[in-house]
Amino acid sequence: MTRPVHLVACVGQKLPHGARAGHLYQSDWFRKARTYAMMQGGRWFILSALHGLVSPARVIEPYNVTLSDMGAAERRAWGERVSAQLADHIGPRTPVVILAGRLYRDPLTVWAGSRSIVPMEGMGIGQQKAWLARQISEAREREANAAQLDLFHDSPWTNA
Repeated sequence: MTRPVHLVACVGQKLPHGARAGHLYQSDWFRKARTYAMMQGGRWFILSALHGLVSPARVIEPYNVTLSDMGAAERRAWGERVSAQLADHIGPRTPVVILAGRLYRDPLTVWAGSRSIVPMEGMGIGQQKAWLARQISEAREREANAAQLDLFHDSPWTNA
């Protein structure tokens, strides 16, 4: 099965200088969403109001543009641009996990269709941060347990 691609919305809190996009955004929510997306092991991208679809490795300068400042026609145009960018990077059957609010999700619904997964839909920002923290904690616990099993499996006492 193909690993899902994660899309993480940009946030207003940014470093005061250019940086790799994955580190430019500084809110607690973004850091948790980034960690969650990276722990899933697949590719992830940032949904930028200014740049569209952004690779986390791309160096960009801070900016002050949000979809909430745009009218409906501008958001539709943004969605068409991002959908075209996504089509260039993601196969037609690849699941897409969208970690973003309605303003960032809605313009992509035609493109993403039924393959989109919105795990935090309907949650407030506090609930989203708690959900992300719980997912990260559970993933780290699974990794720690797997590492302990590997150590036990490779132990000389288990081969006796």
